[in-house]
Parts: sequence; C-alpha cells; structure tokens
Amino acid sequence: MKKHALLITFVIASILVASLVGCGPKPTEEPEPTPEPEVTDEPTAEPTEEPAPEPITLRYANWNLGTEEENNIQRQLIAAYTELYPHVTIEIVDMSAEGGWEANLTAYAAKGELPDVFAANNVPLYVKNGWLADLTEPTSTDADWANVPQALKDAFTYSGVVYGMPSAMFIMGYWVNQDLYEAANLDAPAYGISVDDFFAVAEELNDPANGVLGLDEQEFVMGWYANTQDPNLKWFSFDGTHMNYNSAAFKAAVAKTGEIKPLTWQGLTDEQKANFISGATGIWDAFLNQEVGVRWDASWNVPGWLTNATFNWDFVGIPGGNQALVFDMMGVSSTAANLQEAYNFAKWMSFSSQAWAVEAELATAAGSAPKMPLSTDPAALEQYKAYVDKPGINAALANLDNSLLESLAKVIPGYINARWEGKPGIDIGEDKDVNMWFMFNFANDGRYKYEDYSAQLETFANQILDDAKAELNP
Repeated sequence: MKKHALLITFVIASILVASLVGCGPKPTEEPEPTPEPEVTDEPTAEPTEEPAPEPITLRYANWNLGTEEENNIQRQLIAAYTELYPHVTIEIVDMSAEGGWEANLTAYAAKGELPDVFAANNVPLYVKNGWLADLTEPTSTDADWANVPQALKDAFTYSGVVYGMPSAMFIMGYWVNQDLYEAANLDAPAYGISVDDFFAVAEELNDPANGVLGLDEQEFVMGWYANTQDPNLKWFSFDGTHMNYNSAAFKAAVAKTGEIKPLTWQGLTDEQKANFISGATGIWDAFLNQEVGVRWDASWNVPGWLTNATFNWDFVGIPGGNQALVFDMMGVSSTAANLQEAYNFAKWMSFSSQAWAVEAELATAAGSAPKMPLSTDPAALEQYKAYVDKPGINAALANLDNSLLESLAKVIPGYINARWEGKPGIDIGEDKDVNMWFMFNFANDGRYKYEDYSAQLETFANQILDDAKAELNP
C-alpha cells in the first residue's frame, strides 16, 4: 500500500511539473534586419534663370543734351543707364523745329508720337491735353520719391494724382560775399538773419562812391517779403490757391521794394555806375567782381563760384531762415507703351539716388560739382557735402519742406496770366490796357498808387486762377 501511495505521489508531481513547464513564456524571435536603402546619385536641379527682359526703345526729349560730339554729363548718364539695363535703347527725339518746346510737343502729340519721357515746361497744359501718365502708383512705393522734399511732391500732385516729377532742384535766395563785410568791419549776414538786420547791414555796407552796393537788385524783394510778414503767403503772395495782392503783407512788400531801391543797381545814377567795374556790363558781373554785398541768385551758379570766386561766400537765403526753390521737370507720356520702363528711365534722369551718385562722379571727373540731390536722404546730403560744404547751404537743405516755390508758372494753372500777362482793364496815363507785369514793375516809380488798384488786381488774378483750375479738372 505504501509503495502504491508513493507511486501515485510521484506521478502527480510529474504531471504538475510538466504542466508548469508548458505554461512558461515562449522565447521571442529575433527580427530580421531591415536592409539599408540603396543610395542613388540623382542629378541636382539647375537654378532657373530669370527670363531676359524684352528689348524696348524709349524716345526721350530734353533741351539739356547738347550734341553727340560734346557728350555732356546728361548724355553720359543715358549711356550709364543703358549699360546697366542693356535691353533698353534710348532714342533722342529731335526738338529743333521752329515754334518752341510746346509747339514741338503739340506737333508730336498730333501725330500720336509724343516722346515717352520728356522735359516739361508747363504741367497744367500737359495735364489738360492728357499728355501725362498717372504716376501715383509707381511713386507710392518708391523709397527715393519718399525723400523728395514735400514742397516739390505737392507741386506735381493734382487732385491727388501725381503727374510728372522734378528733374533738378536749385535753392534760390541771397548769396553773401563775406570778405566785403569783413573789410568794412561788419558782421556778414548768415542764414537765419532777421529781416530788419538784413536790410540794416546792407545799408551800412552800401557805398556807391567806392563801387560797393548793399544789395544787387530791387525786384526780388516783392517776391519773398510778404512771407516774412504773413507765413500763410508764399512766393509773390500765393497762398496755395489764390494771390493776395490786396493783403497788408503784400502791400508792405511793394512798399519795401521801393524803399530799398537806393541800395540796389536800379537806384544808381549813370554817374554812380561809372564807379563800378561792372558799369559797362551790368549787375550780373558785380558779385564775382566783389562789388555787391549780397546777390539774389540760385545754386546753379555754385559750380562756377567754386571755381571762379576769389573770396569767401555762403548762402543767406531769404531773411528769417528760408529759401525759394526753383525746379526743372520731367514728364512720362500717357502713350508710353511700357509705363514702368518709362518711369524707371525718367527717375534715373531726375530723382534717383543711384543716378545722382553716378552724376556726382561724372561731374567730379569733369572738374565740376554736382547739382543738389533731389532725393534728400541723410546719406545723399552727407555725400553732397564732400563737394559743397557751406553752412548756409547745409541749413537750407535741412529746411527744404518750408521752401517757397518760385517756379509757380510751371505747375499752377493760370499763374502766368495772374502774375504777368493778364490785362485787368486798367489805363495808367498814356499806357492803355496794361498787363499785370506793368502794374508790379512800375508800382514804385510814381506813375500810380498801388493801393488804389490792389483790390482790383487781386479779384482779377483770382478769377483767372479759379477758371484755369476748373478748366484743368484732371
């Protein structure tokens, strides 16, 4: 019995061990290694080239190009442009036919052949005739245009539309011979001098018996003086819309113009003119001949003065710290086949900072100085100082937005008649039906009293301006 019990126990134990072994974990299988992908030498894609611009010919008209033989700086600028952009060909348009610039443009327009880019004299006429392209969009994103003085940008904007661009800018005002004042033991006027001090020191310097004038000419005072009495009035009393010939400020300008006549060339007798080296040739030579303390002129003379003046000089501008601005203009034709290409070239020949740097190098190579940059960013102004560094000029260039636009006839519709050519229906003695020029030119010679006609002149002028603006309607 005992043997049977032991046998049974052994069998049960064997079964249990076997069952435990059967329930144990199964060994995991090793995964087969993944084969490395084959490396293939695929060709690298070649960079795609920008398609070459389509060749284009732009027709260009300007009066400052001289002859091919002269190859002046303007022609060299054109050559520099076509070298940078070889797809562009510039064709110079012949403007030598009789009749003047406007007549030539009119003839080309009648044939449908307006130049793509052209120098401009009379923007209102071109806008009225539909000759000018709308440049609002290209100028709106142009960094160089953003740096053009606001007074100039405004001049080319009609009802919010930009027509044309300035192609050159010149500061205008008084230029001083500092040595003459030093020799007379006087402080020379400087940019920012007050109006009263300006005239006072001119009177102290004035010495016709010894061939020295305090001022050069009389007439220009009438242009700027009203602004010093009323800052709302700009050149010759224009306020941006109307002339203010009947205002107290402009009446004061007329009176001041007469008052300072003895300090000017117009106040000299023939006997006194004999005391001047310039007596035979007139006032134009008096500044370089050191016979006038201050001369009214513009910065287009700066290169010549840098070369020819044998004395110290600077820019005074308009007393009170301002200056007038004179400008040339460029237009892009409304019929240009490729507006962007025409704009790009017009910009190059006008306000491009890149082109100005090229022009400065060309001027230096020619032994001259460049004209002032139109895109007046700090870098360009600093570069200009390398050629022309005068305290008065630097002060004016920092104050351009306040300038008085002298070139109003180029951009204000009706201004020519409101200022010079219109006839207000006035007889002065034996002079019948005189024009506006007559009324201002002889306002101080005793033929009539200005205040007797000032209201009539203002009404007449402003009707002209209103009618011309309404007729323009861009």
